[in-house]
Amino acid sequence: MPETPMRAPVSRKRVGPRALSGDTGAVQLWLAVAAGALMVLVAVFLGAGTGSDTSPAGCLPQPGTSDEAEGTIPANYLALYRKVGNESGIPWTILAGIGKVESDHGRDLRPGSGVRSGANLAGAAGPMQIGIGGKATDNWGGPPRQRWQDRERDGGFAIDGNGDGWANVYDPSDAIPAAANMLKAYGAPTNIPNALLRYNGSTEYIGKVLNWARRYAHDSVQTITAANNVSCQPGGVPAQPASGTAAKVITYARAQLGKPYIWGADGPDAYDCSGLTMMAYRAAGISIPRTTFDQWRHGTHIRRGNQQPGDLVFFNSGPGSSPSNPGHVGIVLNAHQMINARCTTCRPGIAVDSYGRRADLVGFVRPTQR
Repeated sequence: MPETPMRAPVSRKRVGPRALSGDTGAVQLWLAVAAGALMVLVAVFLGAGTGSDTSPAGCLPQPGTSDEAEGTIPANYLALYRKVGNESGIPWTILAGIGKVESDHGRDLRPGSGVRSGANLAGAAGPMQIGIGGKATDNWGGPPRQRWQDRERDGGFAIDGNGDGWANVYDPSDAIPAAANMLKAYGAPTNIPNALLRYNGSTEYIGKVLNWARRYAHDSVQTITAANNVSCQPGGVPAQPASGTAAKVITYARAQLGKPYIWGADGPDAYDCSGLTMMAYRAAGISIPRTTFDQWRHGTHIRRGNQQPGDLVFFNSGPGSSPSNPGHVGIVLNAHQMINARCTTCRPGIAVDSYGRRADLVGFVRPTQR
């Protein structure tokens, strides 16, 4: 199929959640668009059939790949969209739709596009056009290319997706998972249209992304539905092979996903990192110290590779931190993911993050063994 001509620049007006809630005109227009958008969503979510594969997360089926997607999306981008879709639970076709509309999958090289360097007029940059300042706001969090271990200090959605030690908004390996994290913070995969509206701020943008998502999905009938998948749990995170104390700890932590980070807080409306871990263990009937430094010394240190769901994972990050006195802590979900209260400027403050490739990972502690 012939390549679609380069699209015109997309409006980069960003609308935050507070602005949306008070803008009745925008809400009325959104309701009108949503009715049509949801019809497209049916095709996106159900369009997979024999060409589909289910997400390892088990919480959303991943659409299959249409001939158009195979023929027009660069191979490295297609692989990244599918990989991040599997990991995040967001249909990969949605991510691909964003990549198409925003930058033609990184191929928009016009001066001022901000795809490979700099930013566009609104302050958005990279193949997924994530805000690094200006009207687009600093959704990335800090410099467009920054050392991964510095990301907590800057906040935002910056991530080192390929484990090279850098979070680079111009690198699709980093930009695509960062975009997925933004969508999840804005309500995906439960409410894709609303997440897209908050990602860009334009109701027209929703239709454009969903149209490309439909075109990229295989067009037969999906036979697997998330509603019937018993492995799913709230929050778009896979069920973990945990039982007993670990299950109680993780259940409590899951219930806090999406809440803000506030230093010194230990619930119920906000937490810092050690406040979350302390309260999660308290919910399981186990008392552990309040601070990260003390939690590192409370329990049995576990060799990497032997960590289990519910263990605590520690990082050399934050004020006063060192390799022997780690300053950040999260709760292990599986061999790669954790739940943690991240930082004051992170959105959301409490979220599921990857830890396996973090250069500042110090080690693991099992508080139930002393």
